[in-house]
Amino acid sequence: MIDLSWIIDPVYIATIFFFIIGLHRMSHPLTARSGIVWAGAAMLIATLATFLTTNLTNFALIAIGIVIGGGFGYIAAKKVAMTGMPQMVALFNGMGGGAAAGISAVELLRTIDATSSLAIIGGIIGAVSFAGSIIAFMKLQGWMRPRPVTFPGQQVVNTAILVLAILSGAFIVLTPAWLPFGVPMYLLLFFVLSLIFGVLMTLPIGGADMPVVISMYNAATGLAVALDGFSFATPNYAMVIAGIIVGAAGSLLTLQMAKAMNRSITNVFFGAFGATEEDSHSIQGSMKPVEANDVAVMLAYANKVIIAPGYGMAVAQAQQKVKELTDLLESRNIPVKFAIHPVAGRMPGHMNVLLAEAGVAYDRLFDRDEINPEFAGTDVVLVIGANDTVNPASHRQGSPLYGMPILDVEQAKNVIVLKRGQGKGFAGIENDLFYRDNTRLLYGDAQESVGKVVQALKKL
Repeated sequence: MIDLSWIIDPVYIATIFFFIIGLHRMSHPLTARSGIVWAGAAMLIATLATFLTTNLTNFALIAIGIVIGGGFGYIAAKKVAMTGMPQMVALFNGMGGGAAAGISAVELLRTIDATSSLAIIGGIIGAVSFAGSIIAFMKLQGWMRPRPVTFPGQQVVNTAILVLAILSGAFIVLTPAWLPFGVPMYLLLFFVLSLIFGVLMTLPIGGADMPVVISMYNAATGLAVALDGFSFATPNYAMVIAGIIVGAAGSLLTLQMAKAMNRSITNVFFGAFGATEEDSHSIQGSMKPVEANDVAVMLAYANKVIIAPGYGMAVAQAQQKVKELTDLLESRNIPVKFAIHPVAGRMPGHMNVLLAEAGVAYDRLFDRDEINPEFAGTDVVLVIGANDTVNPASHRQGSPLYGMPILDVEQAKNVIVLKRGQGKGFAGIENDLFYRDNTRLLYGDAQESVGKVVQALKKL
């Protein structure tokens, strides 16, 4: 058999460049699709190159894994709606963490040497990321209540479990020959404790913080993969570089999202945000309903309209109707802009993808800092399914949202909020905006409500 192993390192180096190009192109909406193709091609090439290092038995196992995993991923990508993408990202990220933990386990069972400490660190990070991502998935999917789950002495218990996990890992590396039940038993204990810690670490985090959590676990998975790449007898540099890139990108995204919410990472993971609600402030005023015909009249005579979308638009799949409304207004020479909060929806870029899917031009989308100065001079703002990201309570001391940068939609002359009912936002905080004198609420499914507004506007 011809030895082709010499080409593996050059191929891995090429895939590293492809990963970097893909990541760079993902940084802008216009090139994001091609960036995914570049990164996917890099992963395909790296996987094919890996076959050159395996014997026939491993070849079959890898092929089976690719068929099962690739098949599941393809079906999920085709069937899962955009509203389910945050859950799918959490689930797939968890699988990456689980894979990293599995690689660590195999390497530790194979041999204990100088690189085993890296496998231990990669294993605990991967296991925590796996367990935490599964909890995040369950909260977003509605299989668990999104509110924080807390109990007395929680931090003490969590710390104790983490210390025990670290100690069991240290025993495996430092004293493998002295372990009374052998390495496999301690390895099992190590991973069980790590998984429990991942679960307990994520339970106290509220649903509103899940996007930050998913991003953080994504970064952790990248770190675990990089450490695993170093733990092999011959380092796998494709794993190392890809893991570092994912870890760095995930870390930056996590910090940006936390900043957008005016929260620190420690507050997200240990603050139990949403466990209790404010009750010292009573909101003055009342919610004032409005009909679609009245909204159409207000839009018809507006000089400027801004639309602030949120997760409710995604749930209702209203983006196509929103695009139709935008086209109709612009045909009447009424300029329309979209205000995109960094954490609108349940994952970064959620609203951008939905609107792009409907054909809304990228140059109509403006982030919070760009659009906020324009609200005061806007006749009508349509808030479609957004809640916490437009809540003026963030300006009031004592509110759990205090300090969170929001879209200042309350400064507009008229605010129309499209809501299914009178419920609170994902963070569980009452929205002051709904009680303002310049706010009206158009109740109902967002797709149906926007459709009624469009039909009424056509008759004017």
